Amino acid sequence: MEQTVQALGGILLKAIPTVILLIVLHFYLKAMLFGPLDRMLKQRRALTEGAREVAENSLAAATRKAEEYEAKLRDARAAVYKQQEEIRKRWLEEQAQQVAEARDRSESAVKAAREALALDADAARKSLQETSKVMADQIVATVLGRRAA
Repeated sequence: MEQTVQALGGILLKAIPTVILLIVLHFYLKAMLFGPLDRMLKQRRALTEGAREVAENSLAAATRKAEEYEAKLRDARAAVYKQQEEIRKRWLEEQAQQVAEARDRSESAVKAAREALALDADAARKSLQETSKVMADQIVATVLGRRAA
């Protein structure tokens, strides 16, 4: 057993430079390879997240501009519809005014025609009365003239 312990001690003694070399290699690789690699990965992640944030901000800005465009488009359409409604109302008012004027003209023409017709009827009545008196006198004269004969 003593021989085994001595052999084990000799192996451990020979392994010390290897362990020290492994520890030195570990710190060397950590400083020279993994440190810059870690910094590069962090920088890459930051750039990727920055690009993602820029893309999200751009998308939000584009969405906001699209909403503003839609709102302006709705306002413009509403203004056009309002203007069209005002024009339609004005046309209807003008049409109603023209109809009222035409009605007034036709009523005045009918009234004038009725007055003229009434005057003609009065003149015809007077003419008939005068003619009927003359005819009555002629009839009476004719009838009486026959009786007297």
